[in-house]
Amino acid sequence: MDVLDLARLQFAVTGSLHFLFVVLTLGLAPLVAIMQTRHLRTGLPVFERMTRFWGQIYVINYAVGVFTGLVMEFQFGLNWSGLSHFAGDVFGAPLAMETLIAFFLESTFLGLWIFGWNRLPRGLHLACIWLVALTAYASAFFIMVANSFLQHPAGSVLRGGRLVLDDVGALFANPALIMAFPHVIGAGLFAGGAVVMGASAYKLFRRTGEQEFFRRSLRTGVMWATIGSLLATGFGYAQFGMLNGIQPGKFDGELAGMALANMRLIGELSQALFLLVLAPLLFRHLLARARWVHPLLMLLTPLPFVAALFGWLAREAGRQPWVVYGKLDVAHAMSPGLTYGSVMVSFVAFAGVLGLLALVDYLLIARAVRRGPGQVALGAPAPADPSPSPALAL
Repeated sequence: MDVLDLARLQFAVTGSLHFLFVVLTLGLAPLVAIMQTRHLRTGLPVFERMTRFWGQIYVINYAVGVFTGLVMEFQFGLNWSGLSHFAGDVFGAPLAMETLIAFFLESTFLGLWIFGWNRLPRGLHLACIWLVALTAYASAFFIMVANSFLQHPAGSVLRGGRLVLDDVGALFANPALIMAFPHVIGAGLFAGGAVVMGASAYKLFRRTGEQEFFRRSLRTGVMWATIGSLLATGFGYAQFGMLNGIQPGKFDGELAGMALANMRLIGELSQALFLLVLAPLLFRHLLARARWVHPLLMLLTPLPFVAALFGWLAREAGRQPWVVYGKLDVAHAMSPGLTYGSVMVSFVAFAGVLGLLALVDYLLIARAVRRGPGQVALGAPAPADPSPSPALAL
């Protein structure tokens, strides 16, 4: 393995780890917003408790995942300055919009939602979590705009040896984007619903209390995981013909073909099993009380994440040897002067940090699930001041 292959492997490993956080964030945000909406409409306390419990898990994943995004930014400057020099005027624009418009707004609204419990009016507080979900998808949209430009450099022209933005409309109407963004939305719902489903099945199987709470959560998770799997599969297949038209033979390579085959297998298997489980969903008590189905649902939980990684690998590997398809190859995109040792050091450091963050994220979420909704700090009313009043002190 030479220095170029090592740099590519580093980006693939760190990008995959980062994407695990992203897909869960995209899945949980709208589910939490839906739960809070149901509470506002019905007034049932169980929906408020569901909002707080699953919202806390969302906040954990978001907070830890923010740091993984920083590692991704460092890589462009360290290993891929050739890409920044050649296409940064176009490629950097949607990335800047993602950071300045989507990410900062998402963080702001999330902060208002976290600290606005029992302070903001109920309708305004609900609007905050919906804005969190919308800005999260806006962030994903701009990232997919940037990625789609690499797949098909629409809206750009070559001037002075660099690509410059020539047509903003073409950049946002890129055919590589049209089916890819809904596919990502489906993948997020698939993953978020699967986590809610798997954690609820775990609690129901162990019979640790809060059975009604987790029955409702289980039904919510199964329903949205099924919807997400249908969206992800449908728009995933819709991309094949379009991407092959843009990049002939995109999925003919060994790595891309293997990734695509595995994604199809896992995706179709998950979809079939979810549809099988969805049928008893019509008999609400059967699904929630049939203890034999809970281990199956727990085993299904990781599949959306595995399928998402294989899908990303197929999309990226099929573009090789190009970074900007037909314009800039991988060798010229790499930073000059890199040595094997320097890339190995950054590889170990970045992969180690991201791997540690992924482990911390899993452990924190698992601990929150084990504790259950009875020990949720998010949205809990402030304790009363125990100090005596001046009158009593006298």
